Amino acid sequence: MGKEILIISNYFPPEQGAAANRIQALANELKRRSYKVAVICPLPNYPKGKVFPGFKGKLSHKEQNGNLTIHRLWLLASNSQNKFVRLFSMLSFAFSLSLFLLFKKSPKKVIIQCSPLFVGYAGVFFSKLKGKKVILNVSDLWPLAGLEMELLNQGTYYTILEKIERFNYKKSDLVLGQSHEILRYVNQIFPEKKTVLYRNYPDFDIPESNSHFTSALHRAGLPSVTNSKEIKIVYAGLLGIAQGLYEICKQIALPANISLHIYGEGPEAKQIEDLSVKNSQIVFHGMIDRTELHQVLGNYDMTLVPLANRIYGSVPSKIFEYSRLGLPILYFSEGEGAELVKKHQLGWSISDFEKLNVFLSQLSKNEILLPERAAIITTVKEKFNFKKQFDEIIQVIESC
Repeated sequence: MGKEILIISNYFPPEQGAAANRIQALANELKRRSYKVAVICPLPNYPKGKVFPGFKGKLSHKEQNGNLTIHRLWLLASNSQNKFVRLFSMLSFAFSLSLFLLFKKSPKKVIIQCSPLFVGYAGVFFSKLKGKKVILNVSDLWPLAGLEMELLNQGTYYTILEKIERFNYKKSDLVLGQSHEILRYVNQIFPEKKTVLYRNYPDFDIPESNSHFTSALHRAGLPSVTNSKEIKIVYAGLLGIAQGLYEICKQIALPANISLHIYGEGPEAKQIEDLSVKNSQIVFHGMIDRTELHQVLGNYDMTLVPLANRIYGSVPSKIFEYSRLGLPILYFSEGEGAELVKKHQLGWSISDFEKLNVFLSQLSKNEILLPERAAIITTVKEKFNFKKQFDEIIQVIESC
């Protein structure tokens, strides 16, 4: 029998976003390395909280693509701001997942994406019940992240979530973490637990439009600024509470020659769109396909990567994805993400609105020069290499 592995995730294409892209890259690379891969995920519904056309009304949906099998399970989809409604939505998928793991045959090794916490718990509990080797891929430290985003308060419910979190770590045979902070956190609780850093490096070819643009700049010895007088900053991603983009749009003081362009969908999308109607320097483009997005990002001078609050353990995937396209990063937060931007000279890290507006004023007067795109791409190819990282990860997975 060949090598087999199961991946459990709350997100998977055709959904868009960092989480879905990350799991797809993981599945494709395992498949490329001769694994027979099965993925369990919900019926696609993210980020609008509505099951996609073609999947509505189904209890489950199975897809087969060579050595990749995708099992999409029922859930009550919602992106409500009400935390109880969203909790019920997560629990509905956890319920479907539990039934699947209990009654269906699955591979001996299971990679479980966590968060959401309840989905991770269902995956860990029923996988261990059936004697599987569990590899927990931790991208966020819940419930701590919820506390830092002021979505949760200390109390009975928080204590229950902490116990679930610790159960997930304790019962896992291996913990993959997207940041050093996550690994330190897990090892403080379980010092003997095997942990490995697994960054959210993207795996895609740089679009021709970006490659040609970058090469031309490099040959000419020019910095990565546009020929026009306008400086275009872009944000592309989830428009949610954690990113805090609506508050940024309200607080930001854009000089006359700087504009902010926004791509994405999420709970704050309508508020941002309404605000953009009143401010011509903020342009809302809505959601577009990832491939198309990569093509249009070459038209911008830098990308904004914000976090509303400094969230321990979180390193936004946008740092790796958009620096791979050569875009200078304007990181608006603190923590490990800020340290990465500074260490690898990918752009700037700013932590408050006063400093942000001073930076924009200086940028508008050409007192600050943007890093060369060619230099950023060269750094990223060496330091944020998906294939090189996976060579190390696959050895750990196979020895588990």
